Amino acid sequence: MNTKNNFDREKHVFRSPSYRSVIQEVLTFFALTPLHPLPPPERFIGAGVYALYYLGKSSLYIKIAEQNRKSCDFPIYVGKAVPPGWRTARRYFSKSEDLRTRLSEHSRSIVEVSGLNVSDFRCRFVILENTEGDLVVPVEAELIRKYQPVWNTVVDGFGNHDPGSGRYKQAPSEWDVLHPGRSWVKNLTGKLLSKSQIVENLKDYFSSKRFP
Repeated sequence: MNTKNNFDREKHVFRSPSYRSVIQEVLTFFALTPLHPLPPPERFIGAGVYALYYLGKSSLYIKIAEQNRKSCDFPIYVGKAVPPGWRTARRYFSKSEDLRTRLSEHSRSIVEVSGLNVSDFRCRFVILENTEGDLVVPVEAELIRKYQPVWNTVVDGFGNHDPGSGRYKQAPSEWDVLHPGRSWVKNLTGKLLSKSQIVENLKDYFSSKRFP
């Protein structure tokens, strides 16, 4: 057994061009999947990754809405749905409606708040099961890196859940400051963020983002 003390970091770095190729294959497949209303009307089982697209008239998001009315290529939010037992690697195939449940939760959030209409949203998703289920996290991360969706990168908190009793000292998220109305947010007692600063951050985001 070699126990020399000279340390060579390169001997610990794993690189895989084929892994990168697989992730890109999923992204290409994702972009070609059908669009659905939010939430999809049909019930289905499975976990995976998804994106939401905004096509409405809110002045906050008018630039991406205009583009998405032509072609839904600019997600406002990207997320994932994982099956029970995923963290302990107990199962690859989900027999639950993990993706549809998550999309339904987002639909309810939008319905509850002011300034947004759930009919102005579309979604697309990829079901990842069996060994491909291990790709859920890296594919979600790559989608966020590629598209930089505004509700992932600038306006945080859309995917939040009710933190539950005993955790209400936190402040409402940026998303809830911009879009008040979710029933459980009224229980949060932390200091509100500046709405004007959030709006300014949005303006900076859109001024730096290139559209066709």
